[in-house]
Amino acid sequence: MATAAAAGAAESGGPVSSSVSSAPPGAVEAVAAEWMLEFACSCLCRHFAEQSGAEFWRWRDVAQALINGFSQIPPHQKKTVYLCQLLIRIAQGKSLGLQFDNDQRISPLESALSFWTLLEREENKLDKLHEDIRRLIQIQIVAVHMENRYFKEAAEVLERLFTDSESDKPLRVKLATVVKAKDPYVPLLQSFSYSLLISKIKSYIKLSMKENETNFLIQEATKHAVSQGLGATALLNRAVEVNENDKSDLESKQRLEEEEQNIISQSSGDIKNPTVRRRSRQKSKESRVLQSLNNMQNVGKNEVSLACSRRRQRWTYKEDSELKLGIREFGVGNWAKILAHGNFNNRTSVMLKDRWRTLSKIK
Repeated sequence: MATAAAAGAAESGGPVSSSVSSAPPGAVEAVAAEWMLEFACSCLCRHFAEQSGAEFWRWRDVAQALINGFSQIPPHQKKTVYLCQLLIRIAQGKSLGLQFDNDQRISPLESALSFWTLLEREENKLDKLHEDIRRLIQIQIVAVHMENRYFKEAAEVLERLFTDSESDKPLRVKLATVVKAKDPYVPLLQSFSYSLLISKIKSYIKLSMKENETNFLIQEATKHAVSQGLGATALLNRAVEVNENDKSDLESKQRLEEEEQNIISQSSGDIKNPTVRRRSRQKSKESRVLQSLNNMQNVGKNEVSLACSRRRQRWTYKEDSELKLGIREFGVGNWAKILAHGNFNNRTSVMLKDRWRTLSKIK
């Protein structure tokens, strides 16, 4: 996007030539805004992938301000704008009280699905990852309503989501059965979980960030940071690297998906049957335990123990309150349900059980 003169001047740190400085101010501002938006989008992607909340929200505000400044989105920046809007909505997808559209019925995830559709139109090639993300967003739109006991709204959103195409029919039928059962903990919703959606989105933005490595502002900022000894190279590279541990984790998730698919195919024929559902949940639980063990092994190899960091984390008053509310609603022992329905900070069901034992001892 930059002219050769501008790039050369920036590279050398010298002044921009008079021919460039005489360019119309509006044109200069437009080019700078495009660079800044691409940079903001790159930061947004990185902080989404790293789950660094405060930084993500800071760059969300920057990206949103830049997007709002466009009177019309430049054609070559549509993909950047759509990606920013998608991430903002996915990050707040479980907050049904938030509104991104004029229609109050539209949840954050429904709005995200609209931007995913626009994003797919900008892609040169659609692959299985695109299909997986679309399917997961559709399932989670229904699942979030179900988790909040909005069964009527879940049925209504199902009508809005799907057309009469034959390709959508199998998923539409399964979700209709789930909504009718009024059970948020059926194998289908547990298998195609929100965490799996986040994982797929992370895989997608890794690819997008690699495509955006040539952004002018990123390159110049990197050169300046390196010249100042700030070590920015490692920070920028870390966001786009796929190390061996990432690959191993991805393979583990793929194995889990295959196991969960088997569970779904076995249980979807009679989703109301209590025995089938109980066995399916047990198999799904065993799969998740296996995945957790694999993850712990990978963590140990990299000398970064997530489990230890969780154990060191103090319980807050808010978390204790969430735990007590969950026990009143679901009863002692239903730790998985309490965890899924509560608002806990990076906890596991085992941690919930241990904490309740502690609270019971100290009354």
